[in-house]
Amino acid sequence: MKTVADGNYVKVHYTGRLESGDVFDSSSGCQPLELQVGGGQIIAGFETALMGMGVNEKKTFTLSPGEAYGDRDESAKQSFARERLPEGLEVEVGRMLAVQRADGSQIPAVIEEADDEKIVLDMNHPLAGKSLTFDVEVMEINEQPSEPGCGSCCGCG
Repeated sequence: MKTVADGNYVKVHYTGRLESGDVFDSSSGCQPLELQVGGGQIIAGFETALMGMGVNEKKTFTLSPGEAYGDRDESAKQSFARERLPEGLEVEVGRMLAVQRADGSQIPAVIEEADDEKIVLDMNHPLAGKSLTFDVEVMEINEQPSEPGCGSCCGCG
C-alpha cells in the first residue's frame, strides 16, 4: 500500500477545530485540499501528521501552538497613522485586514485599537498561541499535482 512520503502530492479532506470545538476551517462541501508534502504550503505539523498515512485512512491529531502558528508575540503589534490607510477603508476594532509586506506577500492582521489619528494592528496570525485539532482523510497520493496551481478549497472545479 502506498503511503504519504515527502514530495508526494496529496489530496485530503480536513476539518480544523479549536480547543473549544469551534471549526476554524474545513474542506467539507469543497474539493479536497491538494498539497505537496514538504512544499511548505501548510503548517509543518500538519504535513508531519500526514506522513505514512494511506489512501482512505482517517486520523485525528492535535498540534501545539509551536507545531502550528507559533506562540503569540506581544511585540508583533504595529501602529499606523490613519492617513497611511487606503481611502474608504472601514476601520473597526476586531476587523481582519491583509497587510502587504515589502516582498509582495500578505499577512493577516487584526485591528486592535483605533482612534482619529492612528490604528494599532496585531500582526500575529489569528491562530497563533492556539492548539489546533484536525480530522483528516487522505483521498489520493500522487507523484504529480492533478492540476497545476490547484489545491485551494472551492477554488478549482
